Amino acid sequence: MKDLGKIMQQAQQMQAKMQEAQEKIEQVEAEGIAGAGLVKVRLRGKGEMVGLTIDPSLMDDEAEIVEDLVKAAHSDARKRLDEEVEKAMKEATSGMGGMLPGFKLPF
Repeated sequence: MKDLGKIMQQAQQMQAKMQEAQEKIEQVEAEGIAGAGLVKVRLRGKGEMVGLTIDPSLMDDEAEIVEDLVKAAHSDARKRLDEEVEKAMKEATSGMGGMLPGFKLPF
C-alpha cells in the first residue's frame, strides 16, 4: 500500500503543476507581424486576440490587402503563441515525466 500512497501523492503534485501550467499559459502573449510591420496582432493564452495595430498608411489601400495582412499577422501570432505555450508547459512540468510509471507527457 505504500506504493499506492506514493502514486497518489505524485498524482496530486502533478495535478498542482498542471494547474500552475494552465495559469501560466493564460498569461503568455505573442505578437505576429505582417507587411514588414504594418500590421501587428497580439494573442494571449489560448488564442484570445488582445491587440491589433494597423499602420495608418494602409488605410489608403484596398480593404482586401488589409484583410490579408491581418490574417497573415494573426497566423504569425498563433504560431509564436503555440511555441510560447509549449515552452511554458515544458518549464512548468519539467521533471514530471517520471513521476508515474508508464505516464508520458503529451509534448
